[in-house]
Amino acid sequence: MVRFHVKKGDESQFLYDTTTEANVDDVIEEITIIYNGRLKVSRICYEIEELAKYGTMLPPNIMGLTDEQVEELKLKDEWGEKCTPSGGFEFKKDPIGRRNGKQPNKAMVEILNKSVEDARELISKKLVLEEKLVTQKIVQDSLDLLRGAVTIVYPMGLPPHDVIREEFENNENLSGTQASLEVIDVQLAQLWFSGKEMMRGMKIKDFVGKNEKTKVIVKLQKRGSGRPAREPLMSEDEKKQLMLHAYRRQEELKKLEQDDDDEYLHSSWADGSSLKRHFQGLNNISWKPH
Repeated sequence: MVRFHVKKGDESQFLYDTTTEANVDDVIEEITIIYNGRLKVSRICYEIEELAKYGTMLPPNIMGLTDEQVEELKLKDEWGEKCTPSGGFEFKKDPIGRRNGKQPNKAMVEILNKSVEDARELISKKLVLEEKLVTQKIVQDSLDLLRGAVTIVYPMGLPPHDVIREEFENNENLSGTQASLEVIDVQLAQLWFSGKEMMRGMKIKDFVGKNEKTKVIVKLQKRGSGRPAREPLMSEDEKKQLMLHAYRRQEELKKLEQDDDDEYLHSSWADGSSLKRHFQGLNNISWKPH
């Protein structure tokens, strides 16, 4: 298997296995789906953390209004009354006015937060260092884990306008958000290897060779973004180790140079009293007790 270390810019994303005979089109599609799937998991994790703190989302016509404005306009969160958490709730006001403040009880909060923690571990960027892959199945497992936790806490489901439900149903609207800039359309996705674009219609072997036991760094980006920066010859850790080695070598050379400069002081010809002792016959005398 050929192993791809997928990066976006200079940041590691995940490891992906393919073969030299695979079509570039298929590889680009699958890598892009995994990349976008990881973004979806991250978005849902953030929203579930907010759900655990402040309950379900308010309807769009109430969101952001003060209590006085809601009362004056005679608005009502009907979905918030239907979609209550299992085991009851405590009121905890959302400071930015997105959610209704009906925080689930402690046990339910733990279920939600634990699912977030586990889901993030499944798709973590740290898996690159552990030589573990991220596949479409793993991304789907992460989503199923989150969906299951939400179902336990909210057996009646979430309001249709809650972004978590929209994400699960693939109805999310990301327009105008930072998240929309991160997602990559499969048709606009590109893979670059060693400063060259991996062209669609070709095979992986056309770029990395026929050796199946190959590990390479590839960069994912949108078409039109230009050529990505090439990988440095050395990593930051390797640079630090090289600088440390050079510093130690420099110190050793300084010490050797200093030792050479002072070494003559220990020679007999450098002893100012040696000539006097020679004429007095006092050289090479050892003193021993009788």
